[in-house]
Amino acid sequence: MAESEAETPSTPGEFESKYFEYNGIRLPPFCRGKMEEIADFPVRENDIWIVTYPKSGTSLLQEIVYLVSQGADPDEIGLMNIDEQLPVLEYPQPGLDIIKELTSPRLIKSHLPYRFLPTDLHNGESKVIYMARNPKDLVVSYYQFHRSLRTMSYRGTFQEFCRRFMNDRLGYGSWFDHIQEFWDHQLDSNVLFLKYEDMHKDLGTMVEQLVRFLGVSYDKSQLESTVEHCHQLIDQCCNAEALPVGRGRVGLWKDIFTVSMNDKFDLVYKQRMVKSDLTFDFSL
Repeated sequence: MAESEAETPSTPGEFESKYFEYNGIRLPPFCRGKMEEIADFPVRENDIWIVTYPKSGTSLLQEIVYLVSQGADPDEIGLMNIDEQLPVLEYPQPGLDIIKELTSPRLIKSHLPYRFLPTDLHNGESKVIYMARNPKDLVVSYYQFHRSLRTMSYRGTFQEFCRRFMNDRLGYGSWFDHIQEFWDHQLDSNVLFLKYEDMHKDLGTMVEQLVRFLGVSYDKSQLESTVEHCHQLIDQCCNAEALPVGRGRVGLWKDIFTVSMNDKFDLVYKQRMVKSDLTFDFSL
């Protein structure tokens, strides 16, 4: 199931009734009844996993990872449905049974917290690329995403949505816990921790990180060409004309946060991140 098709409640009552809680974490309803099977999901050594909290730049990252890992033609990527090439582990479609049978090397996505991913991943069985995005831009993009749903658009205010985010009452649980769990594993040999803002700030370095992490053999010319193609992908994904709401740009939050909201958000952020050495750029 694509993100835009996920069941997302629109009123406070619907929010409370639609989500599924598992071990204290609020998850989308389609996760119900499959969490144990996900934990036991058989991982292969040459799998590549992309994990994010929703609206952290997943679509853009998957295109870049596909381009780097497969040596794909950028023009071909533009013509294909990239989501079909990188299924989401917990979504109803195509489903766990189909993903298990995909030809290697598999590229698999998930929004699940680290603790709920297959046990084999915790044991270093395959490569995991995690991307985090600054929470102010993320919550604006997540809100706009909910509002854009045609089947059940969110009708609450941004202030209400933001409170839900800060109180860990959205799908996939606490952003703070989600990113910290992966940050705690940043030095694991099979984990590459990336930041969305760095993709805009220094794409060349990020592509080099991906090349090294994935073990791809590129000469200087190929690397420069790949970086250029990745720049084009970012321009296409974040172009203001192609994306009117501007969900992909850094500093998006400044267009919607009031001074009061920003002060409240900063207070919660400081309290929740006080013990973490993970930092974010909120503008470039």
